[in-house]
Amino acid sequence: MSQDLSRRKMVAALGIGAVGAIAGCIGAPVNAEPTPAAETTPDVTPELDPAREVDVDRIAADPTDVPAPVDWDEPREHDITLRTKELVAEIEPGVTFKYMTFEGQVPGPMIRVRRGDTVNLRFEVPADDNGDIHNVDFHAVYGPGGGAVDTTLVPGDDAAELSFKAAYPGLFTYHCAVPAMDHHVSSGMFGAILVEPEEGLPAVDREIYLGQHELYTKGDLGEKGHHAFDHGAMLAEDPTYVVFNGVDHGFTEDRLGPIGAEVGETVRVFFVNGGPNQSCSWHPIGNVWSRLYRDGDLLSPPGQYVETTAVPPGTATVGEMDLVVPGPIKIVDHALSRAGRRGALAVVDVTGEANTDVYDSGTGE
Repeated sequence: MSQDLSRRKMVAALGIGAVGAIAGCIGAPVNAEPTPAAETTPDVTPELDPAREVDVDRIAADPTDVPAPVDWDEPREHDITLRTKELVAEIEPGVTFKYMTFEGQVPGPMIRVRRGDTVNLRFEVPADDNGDIHNVDFHAVYGPGGGAVDTTLVPGDDAAELSFKAAYPGLFTYHCAVPAMDHHVSSGMFGAILVEPEEGLPAVDREIYLGQHELYTKGDLGEKGHHAFDHGAMLAEDPTYVVFNGVDHGFTEDRLGPIGAEVGETVRVFFVNGGPNQSCSWHPIGNVWSRLYRDGDLLSPPGQYVETTAVPPGTATVGEMDLVVPGPIKIVDHALSRAGRRGALAVVDVTGEANTDVYDSGTGE
């Protein structure tokens, strides 16, 4: 047995009980502390440091980077590799934070398969990119911890490889599930996997991928410098920021720019709430969810013309909007202090001809 594999077995023996206790729902004391082998070393500083040099210019996943719809009608196999990376990046200009990620982005890459397909997963925790133990739990998996039990790796371990069948359709969360999973998920380690029904999804003109999570930091909201992770604030469920795709008000004119769309289109939004603690009141200002697939349920008839829907942590949801007039649509967490002050807002900028039969601005334009 190689040294790396021996170390992996040791990690499993020392720490996997805590992983299984939560990810696999094996009864554990409610107030149990993480085992020493799996304890996360906080990115701690007694005072707020100056902003650190960033490892990447952008941590936010491109919301338009969505895999193409399923166009096959027989089960197939997919070879997917997920690598973990811990990276310093900006929450907002001048405010840096050490993120934990899948593939260097928040949320992690969206995965898209068909019911009955097989996923051959290769999971890597490279020593050069990581300082902590990591794994991955797919809510779309029948298996111990959603795969977390068999993907738990110390940085530098040999890659973990496993296969699973996408046995049930829906949009599902995946996330890191080590004993300090709340820290890791808050720091960006979550994403979504879409398992389309056998008949696929109705065609739309545009698809978008957004993920919400909370950032708990030792710095105050907007304070310039490097923000260390604040475990006390996390336990108190008192976040500094609540953001989409890892950054404060990222998809707005003053930051990374709004998401483009056109009058007459139908837009489908895949939304995942990593949490780790707070539910989202998901709402599009200036529109409604024309069709809402609550909790990622793609088999039940969708809700129609829903204004706001609850998306608990660890849940993914699909909403569709019909774009009938131009103007900005602000997708928000309607817990409004989060949208206006803590960062949970993204703009879809709809361009095209006015439709005064539906909305007349009174300006004559």
